[in-house]
Amino acid sequence: MQTASTNIGERMGCSQELSDSKRGPVIGGHLGNKSIRDISWLLNIPRSTVSGIITMWKQLGTTATQPPSGRPRHMTGRGQRMLKRTVRRSHQLSAESIAKDLQTWCGLQMSPTTVRRELHGMGFHGRAVASKPSITKCNAKCWMLWCKARRHWTLERTVLA
Repeated sequence: MQTASTNIGERMGCSQELSDSKRGPVIGGHLGNKSIRDISWLLNIPRSTVSGIITMWKQLGTTATQPPSGRPRHMTGRGQRMLKRTVRRSHQLSAESIAKDLQTWCGLQMSPTTVRRELHGMGFHGRAVASKPSITKCNAKCWMLWCKARRHWTLERTVLA
């Protein structure tokens, strides 16, 4: 009989997928009427992992890793780097022109909506510049007169005094 590790640090760590050679004994222990706790202790695998393997085996009849759900991503890492480089070069390009550029350079056929979504995920956001009121000649003249009248002020003298 194997002994379980008493050092909890050996059991914890980054999660990795179990190989088929480790999943088989889990199912064997389950078929041998062992409890999840006993299987976990004997194989030095977390109880949640043992429970997940048994549940998957009961539902699907297999312990093999299933393919991930969802549609695969359209852009590869190379395409994302190209997109980021394009936007950094010129910030004022539209999503339509970026999509056309990516099609000519990388051969990626994608819509402007996909380009916007990818840019948003990278931290690029399209925003209009805040408009500042233009300073009229009259306003500039009044501001200059106000400054000239107060140019000899010191820190001891306040505006409200």
